[in-house]
Amino acid sequence: MAVPVFFILCCGLICPCFRARKKETDQSALVKDPNSMDSGSSMEMNFVPEKAPGSPLRVPASPLRVPPSPSRFSMSPKLNRIGSIHLNVNQALRATQNFSPSQKIGEGGFGTVYKAQLPDGQVVAIKRAKKEHFDSLSNEFRSEVELLAKIEHRNLVRLLGYVDRGNERLIITEYVPNGTLREHLDGGRGKILDFNQRLEIAIDIAHGLTYLHLYAEKQIIHRDVKSSNILLTESMRAKVADFGFARLGDSDSDKTHVSTKVKGTVGYLDPEYMKTYQLTPKSDVYSFGVLLLEVLTGRRPVELKRPPDQRVTLRWAFRKYNEGCMLEMLDPQMKESVSGEILVKMFGLAIQCAAPTRKDRPDMKIVGEQLWAIRMDYLRNGRRQ
Repeated sequence: MAVPVFFILCCGLICPCFRARKKETDQSALVKDPNSMDSGSSMEMNFVPEKAPGSPLRVPASPLRVPPSPSRFSMSPKLNRIGSIHLNVNQALRATQNFSPSQKIGEGGFGTVYKAQLPDGQVVAIKRAKKEHFDSLSNEFRSEVELLAKIEHRNLVRLLGYVDRGNERLIITEYVPNGTLREHLDGGRGKILDFNQRLEIAIDIAHGLTYLHLYAEKQIIHRDVKSSNILLTESMRAKVADFGFARLGDSDSDKTHVSTKVKGTVGYLDPEYMKTYQLTPKSDVYSFGVLLLEVLTGRRPVELKRPPDQRVTLRWAFRKYNEGCMLEMLDPQMKESVSGEILVKMFGLAIQCAAPTRKDRPDMKIVGEQLWAIRMDYLRNGRRQ
């Protein structure tokens, strides 16, 4: 009798220890790495659920594309979790050859952009704040870092890291190797863009802006949409860059605009925003309309060397459109013929986006849908030999 009683007492003492150890192990698994993005969070950044009740419809993606934009309800990375690159100032100096002019690849909203090669061979872009504008541009630096950290889309330049030490402020982004859209329109990259490439680029830009306006965690207004801020990949996919002037939309759903100082680039600035200081997503739509005309005509928004009645591209295009002279507006460097019906739709959409008042402009989501419909028409019967 004594042996069984002793065995039962031992089991009673040992089992709680096992239960406590198992519970402790489970808890340690849950708090294993509070600063890392687990696989579930990573999937949530890239997965798009079906339309949630009350949420806007997505812009349909073109065929043969990667999955559509993340939902506006997906998690955004925290600033201490962003990117995968951590550099100090000395490492940035070595990567850019002491910020050599030979490594310069462009000018951003607040500084100069350099190509940089890291010790592991990875090539990135590093944007360096200009010291003479350091104090006045501190808000732009903070704005760009905070906004880039919150976005994840195939048509937006991706943030990899940043440096904020002493007298240096650097933003590290993915390197987009094929130059700017403006360089391609100028013929500075060799081959001239054909019509299909221009149409695809316009769709990419529309998708990126639609994400900013509708699907980001908070609404973002870019405020500086222009051809030199559109970067092209080797496969001619477009990415919107330079968020130095970007602003968050108002979180109060009852408000329709944000009151702010006018910032942007002459020729692309929304006239209603300039007059009222009221910024809305429709200000980006206006800039996109001017950009779409630029893509179609090859002209810059303002060309002072042309005759007076042709210097402002939008006014010239509006007059030509009303006269029905679409073929005369098409970029003469583009050696191909395009259906007049397709051109009417493209130029009509551009002029509608650049309407003087915001109420007459479509939303970017609608613009993307219309461009995709035009693309389908073009592939079916819009090409001419």
